[in-house]
Amino acid sequence: MLKVTNTLTGKKEIFESIGKNKVKMYVCGITPYDAAHIGHGRVAVVFDVFYRLLKFLDYDVAYCRNYTDIDDKLLKKADQELGDSLRYKEIAEKYIKMFEVDVDELNCLRPTFEPRVTDNMSEIIKFIDDLVHSGAAYVSGGDVYFSVKSFSGYGTLSKHNLDDLQSGARVEVSEVKMDPLDFALWKRSSEGTFWESPWGWGRPGWHIECSVLANKFLGDQIDIHGGGMDLIFPHHENEIAQSEAHNKKPFVNYWIHNAFVVIDKEKMSKSMGNFFTLRQVFEQFEPRLIRYYILKHYYRAPLDFSFDEIESSKKSFNKIANTFCDPDISKSCKSDIGSLCEKETLAQVQESKVASQMLNFLLDDLNTSGMFGVLFENLSDLKNNPQELCAVKTVLTDILGLTLEPLAEKEVEITPEIQKLIDDRAQARLDKNWALADQIRDQLAVLGVEVQDKKLK
Repeated sequence: MLKVTNTLTGKKEIFESIGKNKVKMYVCGITPYDAAHIGHGRVAVVFDVFYRLLKFLDYDVAYCRNYTDIDDKLLKKADQELGDSLRYKEIAEKYIKMFEVDVDELNCLRPTFEPRVTDNMSEIIKFIDDLVHSGAAYVSGGDVYFSVKSFSGYGTLSKHNLDDLQSGARVEVSEVKMDPLDFALWKRSSEGTFWESPWGWGRPGWHIECSVLANKFLGDQIDIHGGGMDLIFPHHENEIAQSEAHNKKPFVNYWIHNAFVVIDKEKMSKSMGNFFTLRQVFEQFEPRLIRYYILKHYYRAPLDFSFDEIESSKKSFNKIANTFCDPDISKSCKSDIGSLCEKETLAQVQESKVASQMLNFLLDDLNTSGMFGVLFENLSDLKNNPQELCAVKTVLTDILGLTLEPLAEKEVEITPEIQKLIDDRAQARLDKNWALADQIRDQLAVLGVEVQDKKLK
């Protein structure tokens, strides 16, 4: 029985799909104006595991993740890189291709649908027009705005009070808006640029795009809508208002959000300038290690990004991977004894003592950290029990999407600096200065040197 934490209710709930054995899942994709960073990687991996888990539970899953390929940031980047903001499609194409390569490297399955906003403009214009005619939106000077006051449930997802928002929100006051909280559905532009609409030339606002794409590819009611916690307000709040005003029914049953990736307690983001792209990280570490590193952390807890922690994760990853390899066949341990396993079914996994415990943690709101705890408690016994080994391998590969091949250990050049630290540590141990010896050992570990001590005579 799958349980998920629903942001809408603030509770952990038993998951029940709208359609029998069918699940519709929408996850907000990237705005392709730059290389994807580790925060984007976390979203991709987390919801890839949700996707895999639902499929393993025999649901027929329709998974949609969009590309917002028209946006202020894209126009600005096109102007910076190409000297012409209207060449934004070239920028989008470049970074979409980079993103596809990056998530493939992370072993993420491709979603069922990956629509681009610019390919669905007629549907967006029709959706906005319906909102205008229903009275939920209004036209002002060629722009179109959603009337927040027209939607009584506004603030339910983010737990914001409408009166508090109006008195304290940092919203730019505009003479063309009826209310400062109203948000743009359509932004006017000069004649002949972007798209022609009933309100003149222009382009869509950010929020309307996801409502329309979810409606087109998944229907007017969906089971799961996911994304990072930074999207809860205003983006997802605005999606609810638009979609429910348009469809006259609840939009999403379960809102699922992963926590931020942080550096020094600050959220990682491009606007903050404190981010590492996936490609930068891949230069130092294999993508399968990064996937493992992301999954070691419970998705609802902030991930405090650390190169040192990634480096230290190699040992535990290899401990898992080596369990499924036969070192007697190959010194490099690339011969996979797990290859003798056939894919285990859900019933077979549930019959396995270890794999069923692992699965139960995953069913409890994708508690991957608890799942790894079970794995490491039982890891040493798996090779002696082929049935358990095969069931556990199914959980790790089919649901978590891990590639169980040990990571190659890099040879470390013993520089004069490293040799001095080794000598200093040896002396500290002779002097029985254990605190200093431990401190130097940690310094060596950061430099990639693992010290194995012999008993002192």
